[in-house]
Order: sequence, then C-alpha cells, then structure tokens
Amino acid sequence: MKTNLPEKTEQKTKITLGKENYKFIILGCVIVVLGFILMSGGGTDNPNEFNEEELFSFRRITLAPFFVILGYVIVLYGVMKRPKVNREAVEQVNE
Repeated sequence: MKTNLPEKTEQKTKITLGKENYKFIILGCVIVVLGFILMSGGGTDNPNEFNEEELFSFRRITLAPFFVILGYVIVLYGVMKRPKVNREAVEQVNE
C-alpha cells in the first residue's frame, strides 16, 4: 500500500534575532566572563595568612561586579532589541 507523501515544499523560516542582536549577545557574554576573571584570585596557600589589601581591592569589590552587571545588561539589550526589518521583504510576504 503506497502513501501519497506531499512533495517537498519550501518553508520560509523567520529568524527571530538578527545578526546585530547576536553581536550584542556575544559582546555581553565576553564582558561577563571578563568580570568574573577580574573577580577571581586573592587566595593564599597558607590558610593562616590573610591579605586584606589583595582580597578587598577596588578591582574585586567594585570594578569586576560592574563589568558583570554591564555584561548582563548588554545581553538583555541584545535579546530585547528588535532587528531591522527590510520593508520590501515584508511587502513580499504580505502579498
């Protein structure tokens, strides 16, 4: 018994995010990783030793969290930003 399979039809998929959106998302992720790298370190091999200057430095307490939050904001902007729409393509789809 043979089944009539429909021929391959061209399906146009709509890409939700544009190229510019992905650039913002990747940039934001790189900035988040940079923030975590700046935040790392400060430990010592000897547990009886405590270096307050190194652990509570400006880089780890202020700068690194700023980079992490900035990176998350850029990623959020990249996700929420509407991609530019080509008006000719929209008119062709509507016809």
